[in-house]
Amino acid sequence: MNSTVHKLLLPGLAVLVFGGCVLTPPAEDPMQIKLTELEQRLQNIERVVQNQSLVSLTQQVGAIERRGDEMQGRVEELEHSSETTAERQRQLYADVDTRIQELETALQARNSVNVMDGGALPPGQLPVPSGSDRDNYQAALELLKAERYQPAASAFQQFLVAFPDSERADNAQYWLAETHYVTNQYPTALNEFQIVITKYPDSRKVPDALLKMGYCSYELKNWDAARTSLTRVQTEYPETTAARLAGQRLQRMQEEGV
Repeated sequence: MNSTVHKLLLPGLAVLVFGGCVLTPPAEDPMQIKLTELEQRLQNIERVVQNQSLVSLTQQVGAIERRGDEMQGRVEELEHSSETTAERQRQLYADVDTRIQELETALQARNSVNVMDGGALPPGQLPVPSGSDRDNYQAALELLKAERYQPAASAFQQFLVAFPDSERADNAQYWLAETHYVTNQYPTALNEFQIVITKYPDSRKVPDALLKMGYCSYELKNWDAARTSLTRVQTEYPETTAARLAGQRLQRMQEEGV
């Protein structure tokens, strides 16, 4: 812009200079005075032009800065929103975790009642966890006497796992079979009584187990198997209570015609 102004004005200024310098001294020459005045005005115009350019540039810079401030503000808002969402998620997770822990604690407290006091027996746990084989056998037997057959069955099963070599293992096996018999689970009971005879052939419980096998077969209407088991009791263990009961059942079967 400045160079354009100079190009437009300099030819006219040159004519004025050369036209007046021949006749009059420079200090008094009106033309020289005019020329000086025009030069000053030209300088003023150049300064205005320069100032306007600076103003325009300053305005542009200011606009850019304002735009940058606006964008920075948007970014900060988004960052705040993201942080707020993350914090809410953390709070929600903590709340849910706390509630689950409370439910687990309440459930454990409910299940912590000893099985002998009416509580449940957790799978794989003895009724007396720190007790001896005698303690746990007696506890399982008490459950059976109380007609709590499911925990009794679990107690005898776990007893046989924990104390396989106990001198009470044969009795535990017999009473395990009995829990199934009294709940009318005859096929299962039949198998469990058979284990008494097979695994503990010298046990005092063998005559009773054989008798109960006859009873199970009778309930299953397997008459031949029932008659075979009951007859074996009479033949092999004639002087026992089991033999007397076996005779009574055989007599009943004869009367029923089966």
